Amino acid sequence: MKPQEILVRSSVKFWQKWSIAVRIMPLIILIAILKFGSHWYGLEIMELNALFTSLVAGTIFLIGFLISGVLSDYKESEKIPSELAASVKTLFDDTYTIYKSKNSETALLFIEFQKSFVKSLVDWFYKKERTKSMLNRISQMNDFFVEFDKEGIQPNYIIKLKNEQNILRKMIMRVDTIRDTEFVGSAYASVEAMGFLVALGLILLRIEPYYVSLFLTLIVTFLIFYMFLLIKDLDNPFDYAVHGEKGTEVSLKPIHDLEEALKEFGVK
Repeated sequence: MKPQEILVRSSVKFWQKWSIAVRIMPLIILIAILKFGSHWYGLEIMELNALFTSLVAGTIFLIGFLISGVLSDYKESEKIPSELAASVKTLFDDTYTIYKSKNSETALLFIEFQKSFVKSLVDWFYKKERTKSMLNRISQMNDFFVEFDKEGIQPNYIIKLKNEQNILRKMIMRVDTIRDTEFVGSAYASVEAMGFLVALGLILLRIEPYYVSLFLTLIVTFLIFYMFLLIKDLDNPFDYAVHGEKGTEVSLKPIHDLEEALKEFGVK
């Protein structure tokens, strides 16, 4: 591997690991300035009490509830790119078998269709292609199946191809649902409100010595808003149009690998 490739991969991994922390730093710096101002001007009017600690505990509990909810969808989403690639590869293998055994012109055309389909699939993940268009392309496979039937291709091959077509359609619709559906929007609003209330309370809270108060203010607010942004990112693991393939987005490597493999393929 070339040094430039190693450097690029290292920088991508670094950004994936620390992107949320970098995004949240302006807010933490603002809170630090406000905390210093409240201490300097004597605005620390709150005393530490059980009600405030209950507010912090409630915020953390709600964050735990949200992250447990989005993680189930995220773990499912991780499998989708590899399952999509496997389904298209199965279509390709069966079509290639038909071509080699029957010297079918339709099979050759279907192979070219699959190559363009994978490219459209990548564009669709980046929202350069509409979901309706992808579903129409999947339906266009029926034309090839009809031609296979006219050529006398064994029905079991056509049935297998139809099954993979159905699997592709289901996964496309599943991804579309995941990236267009927000997990419990009212819960997000509650966490936002509670997070800002906790931050405001910590800014006005008097704890001696001052540097301990500043440290607790920054670390608690950092953790709360970091987790909130993490949950927002996990809630849409297919947000490539905004962030590309970095951060918490699910890797499209299986589809890219398939696209490269199909480009290199040549019928002999």
